[in-house]
Amino acid sequence: MTTTADYSTFLKQNGTGRPLLDLAVEGIVSADAITDIEGALRHMPGLTSARLNLTTRRLSTEWATPDCDPAPAIATLEKLGYRVAPFTSDRAETDEDRRTKWLLRCLAVSGFAAINVMLLSVSVWAGNVTDITPETRDLFHWLSALIALPAAGFAGQPFFYSAAQALRAGRMNMDVPISIGITLALGMSVYETAHHAEHAYFDSALMLIFFLLAGRVLDHAMRKRTRAAAANLAALRVPVASRLNADGSLTELPPEALHAGDVVLVRAGERLAADGMILKGNSHLDESLITGETSTKSVGPGDRVYAGTLNGAIALQVQVAAAGTATLLADIERLIDNAVLARSAYVQVADKVAQIYAPVVHIAAALTAMGWIALGASVHDALIIAIAVLIITCPCALALAAPTVQVVVAGALFRRGILMKSGDVIERMAEVDTVVFDKTGTLTLPEPTLIDTGDLSDTALKLAGRLAQSSHHPLARAVRDETVARFGPLEPIEGAEEVTGAGVKALVDGVELRLGSPAFCTLPAPVWRGGTSLIAFRHGEHTGFIGVGQSLRPDARSTIEALRRDGYRLIILSGDHQQATDAIGRSLGIEDCRAGLRPVEKLAALEALKAEGRVVLMVGDGLNDAPALAAASVSLSPATGADVTQAAADAVFTGRKLGAVRDALRLCGKGRRVMRDNFLLALVYNLIAVPLAVAGFVTPLIAAAAMSGSSIIVTVNALRARTVKDLSQ
Repeated sequence: MTTTADYSTFLKQNGTGRPLLDLAVEGIVSADAITDIEGALRHMPGLTSARLNLTTRRLSTEWATPDCDPAPAIATLEKLGYRVAPFTSDRAETDEDRRTKWLLRCLAVSGFAAINVMLLSVSVWAGNVTDITPETRDLFHWLSALIALPAAGFAGQPFFYSAAQALRAGRMNMDVPISIGITLALGMSVYETAHHAEHAYFDSALMLIFFLLAGRVLDHAMRKRTRAAAANLAALRVPVASRLNADGSLTELPPEALHAGDVVLVRAGERLAADGMILKGNSHLDESLITGETSTKSVGPGDRVYAGTLNGAIALQVQVAAAGTATLLADIERLIDNAVLARSAYVQVADKVAQIYAPVVHIAAALTAMGWIALGASVHDALIIAIAVLIITCPCALALAAPTVQVVVAGALFRRGILMKSGDVIERMAEVDTVVFDKTGTLTLPEPTLIDTGDLSDTALKLAGRLAQSSHHPLARAVRDETVARFGPLEPIEGAEEVTGAGVKALVDGVELRLGSPAFCTLPAPVWRGGTSLIAFRHGEHTGFIGVGQSLRPDARSTIEALRRDGYRLIILSGDHQQATDAIGRSLGIEDCRAGLRPVEKLAALEALKAEGRVVLMVGDGLNDAPALAAASVSLSPATGADVTQAAADAVFTGRKLGAVRDALRLCGKGRRVMRDNFLLALVYNLIAVPLAVAGFVTPLIAAAAMSGSSIIVTVNALRARTVKDLSQ
């Protein structure tokens, strides 16, 4: 176990120089932990901030001085019943896997035990109306106890542990009445068995555990761990930077050790270690993960460049302007982290209801027992009636109202290629009134395609395709792929030479062949025209242009039209050129198109929309969209998007069609309506069942049957959320 002294090695600095410490908190089972933990640490000396991420179980703390001592804070958390350790992504994943396996074991034990006890109970029920002997009935009841007691003790741990934590903290959650109901049902069953009664309730207790564990396992499975990865941009960080010294030698050192004014060497194929300005060298950079640009960017002396971007072909000398936690890449990481933390305080409806529901149920059961005793009933009979009240009001239906719908909707979405990453996506998606799209890779297909070949003949296109095979430029790859698709495999031209940032050339039958920029082919033409990037072609005197760009997703127009009919406000926020963005907006009929936006500007635009009272769905695929995806009310990302973007999104859709956005909105809208119906059914059930139980008309056996019946009704009703009429329109 890590000692308190060991925590100093895990401290890191933020942009203001204050030390940060991330802690992994074990033992969190509900959203109430946010209030418990943050409230307990709020007035801790030297601690300026403490934010708990419920999804990743990570507590992010910020301290006032470098000589901070986290020992008192850690001791406070341990007194609350939580186990604390330094947070690492590997440890978080291991802990999550361990909890998943634990829940599955509990589910398997409860299911196996419930089946066997139910078989014994059926025999008793049948025998009670025929000719079973008391000795045989007692034997079956004791066999049921032998199976049920250890099984319930093991499988009920998630509820018992959660209830104990809540009571220790002086509060109520849904697991408190569940645990009391299970314990009393088992205790009364043992008592009744020992006194040779006709009925015992071991099967009811086990079925209750099984139903609730099934919902908890499914909810836990949908709570993806990928948001922890959203803050880990290690794939874009450079582990070692090459600093160029005054004598021309190189020193290898971590990027965090660089200072403003240092000069670093960035070789071809390497990622930049810091933000800065190019001093020497001409190359092209892939900034797609940072800016969302559709193509590589030609750069030279005086151009500003950013950490994480990929250098194409020529070594560059870059003067450092910002390094470590001050880079644009680090800013993106902080934006994602802050946005996820700000949203982690979502509290499930059932736990909110439990704050009122659980105390009322317990008071009602106690008053029922005292009332019957006052009316002359025996203590035994009064307790039986009180237990019936607790069992019949045990919030199984209430606890299943949301998880069952989540599972059904998640399955319906999965069949349409949409993968939910959080159970509360349904509620948040159903409240959306504004849909914000990124352009490149979202409204359009991620890979560039040939849009226009002009007047070029098939022979010329074949030559262009053969020449394109000698280039690594993404636009050349588009030419190569299209010509191969049209004409079949093409042989590359021998002796072809690529000129960095310009194009590729070769001699064919003594005539020079060129493919690249208009200037490279000595042709006067704009680089951009209607959102299309133009590639010039020259073969002697035979010239022309090939238009390459992102084509719209196959169903983009129909999807946008359907969303417009459904009443959503539609906006495009893009890091691409204004001309390209406007062209896509015009073709789709979206008037609000904003281009050239960097991550912080996209985030600001979303915050402005939320300030207007808008509930925003963000759909994007680039790393520059990740902070906005995390900050939006709810977010979607195509499976072709960057890994970190998928991690920040609440759901991911596969395939080439944009209709997943429409499907998600409509199915989640239906899911929320069904969820509300389930809560209403649970309420009506209690309004009818509780008075009957209090009046003594319900035995514990009937109470258990009624409780199970309400759960079945809620589950069957949840199946209505599988389909929505006219989903394809």
